[in-house]
Amino acid sequence: METYGLEKLGILNPTEVHRNLSPALLVEAALRRGEGVLSDKGALTVTTGKYTGRSPKDKFIVDTPGVHDDIAWGSVNVPITKEKFDAIKNKLAAYLQNREIFIFDGFAGADPACTKKFRIVNELASENLFIHQLLIRPTEEQLASYGDADFTIIAAPGFKCIPEEDGVNSEAAIMIDYEAKLVVIAGSQYAGEIKKSVFSVMNFLMPKENVLPMHCSANMDPETGDTAVFFGLSGTGKTTLSADPNRKLIGDDEHGWSEHGIFNFEGGCYAKTINLDPEGEPEIYNAIRFGALMENVVLDPETRTPDFNDGSLTENTRVGYPVNFISNAAIPGVGDVPKVIIFLTADAFGVLPPISRLDENAAMYHFVTGFTSKLAGTERGVTEPQPTFSTCFGAPFMPMDPSVYAEMLGEKIAKYNTKVYLVNTGWSGGPYGVGSRMKLKFTRAMITAALNGTLENAEYRHDEVFNVDVPQSCPEVPDKIMNPRDTWEDKAAYDESAKKLAKMFEDNFSKKYPNMPKHIVDAGPKG
Repeated sequence: METYGLEKLGILNPTEVHRNLSPALLVEAALRRGEGVLSDKGALTVTTGKYTGRSPKDKFIVDTPGVHDDIAWGSVNVPITKEKFDAIKNKLAAYLQNREIFIFDGFAGADPACTKKFRIVNELASENLFIHQLLIRPTEEQLASYGDADFTIIAAPGFKCIPEEDGVNSEAAIMIDYEAKLVVIAGSQYAGEIKKSVFSVMNFLMPKENVLPMHCSANMDPETGDTAVFFGLSGTGKTTLSADPNRKLIGDDEHGWSEHGIFNFEGGCYAKTINLDPEGEPEIYNAIRFGALMENVVLDPETRTPDFNDGSLTENTRVGYPVNFISNAAIPGVGDVPKVIIFLTADAFGVLPPISRLDENAAMYHFVTGFTSKLAGTERGVTEPQPTFSTCFGAPFMPMDPSVYAEMLGEKIAKYNTKVYLVNTGWSGGPYGVGSRMKLKFTRAMITAALNGTLENAEYRHDEVFNVDVPQSCPEVPDKIMNPRDTWEDKAAYDESAKKLAKMFEDNFSKKYPNMPKHIVDAGPKG
């Protein structure tokens, strides 16, 4: 039996080893093994048990001499010793003895000059299907001459760590050894851990090649080839807004920006499905078919029809599918230098303008800040909107100091004269529970105006509190909603909330970035 070099990882005596199976064969294997069921749309549907999202408190980076000075150690990038990593890896490898193993050898990085080879070793056929669809799939010729991978990821959700013995925080552990070029994922079946481990690796490798890694979606004008990138944390609309039927989708989540332009790290998409609306998000809805993997979506037990409004298992219901399931996908996922950058935020306080223009310094400020807000009721103890600040719109995946990524972005904005806008997809007319969420059609209209240059000719008003320039009109958008204060019945309440949020921005920035240059500090809100 061909083992494809698994013994180098300490995985001995597997019962069967499958390499780069087709989606059909992987679906068959998953069904045979009882890992999931088919929905009426043909998508393989699984539940992931205890872990229905990423587990940031269980993520570690191996602290070795070769990488120690490159990592921004702290509460996000938590060190683990080489000895503890090796001990867990060896126990996990022993766990995989006498089991069926699924391998996917593929690529990250659609630009051939920046492509990295990733080997994913899975205990589950369903997770192997996921990563097969999420990464860039090799041709038969590429697979035949694949050679050794640049990085290997082993994912075994059935192996549970023992915190007291293994020196970790729970039964789950996501550990990256950059020097050994190895990632170990134990205890969690949430497939996003595999995808984000690839991203974390690329975020370490790319800056060394003068490529800016970005947690963003990207699309392009099919006629002019002009590209745009959309930064945003989960729930801000990054996937939804980039899947514009009038533009070609380059990718929905992870990209690099090199001297040649931008390129997708991936070959697939990973979209939220909670409250998925076939009219508002037809591209995502239609991508849910055979070959896609749905996680934690509740199905009718008789008809297997998904109930996308049912969040009883988790609000973080997901679907993974290859990017070519999107009818207007750009294949391969490469494009020119972006003409426009959109920072997306879902402001549950209801005080940020629905769209505002940022100069270079303000762009640096908001990139480093990475603001959105948690909603009341979504977590125990959250009784009012709470700000979330995630460095570079992706702190959990950025192993290096934020200044490395921020300086690269600033240099590129200046070099290419890229326009930058801050877009609030959150609330208007009051905070969450009082106001209403910004209508998707209005947000799309504002982004369209930013992309086609219409907003460059608009009249602007400077918002003194948030220190941004706000357009006073936009085609197909009511003038009233352009200035959030005008949408509140209680103007004094708006003023109080706006100053409160601005002060949160200031406090976060001064605490996290005490050494940031004054011209960037001065570009932020004034509480």
